[in-house]
Amino acid sequence: MRRLAVLLSALVLCPACSEPPQKEIDRAQGAIDAARAAGAERYASTEFSAATTSLQQAHDAVTQGDYRTALSRALTANERAQEAARQAADGKAKTRAEAEVGLTAATTALQQLQTSIKAAEPRLPAAQLAPARAAVKRIESTLQETRAHITAERYLEASAALKHVIPTVNEQIRALTDGVSKARPQRKRR
Repeated sequence: MRRLAVLLSALVLCPACSEPPQKEIDRAQGAIDAARAAGAERYASTEFSAATTSLQQAHDAVTQGDYRTALSRALTANERAQEAARQAADGKAKTRAEAEVGLTAATTALQQLQTSIKAAEPRLPAAQLAPARAAVKRIESTLQETRAHITAERYLEASAALKHVIPTVNEQIRALTDGVSKARPQRKRR
């Protein structure tokens, strides 16, 4: 509905369109720049791409002397860029929250693995504990990297870094549990 209103106003404002709609093209470019600064390329890529495509179509129409189409495309580019900026803000906030929740879950999982290692130490030889201890070191490094990504507002990278932490922890805890259950001495039957 809004898009239709914009297009109708463009048609009313430009019955002859004897000059390129430079002001509208500049406004659209400014909106695209603002959307890019808001992170739209990463967090609202579909809408941002549509905005840049519409702006390119406006430039192409100017080159062809079709100023009415150029105006229409410039207005569309402006509208889509503004929507991309709104979506980027929402997407960035959502991705940040997901990264922070993932970091908390991974930190908790690491603590569980460390507790499992301590519980298994008296019952398992060092060689059987070594893979779990190596996993702890890798996970600690991953968590440090994730915190740096979050601080730098690279939330997608933060979430990606955490992807394998919990499965790794679960695998190591399962291996320790299996090792401990096999190491238990069997009760003698009378």
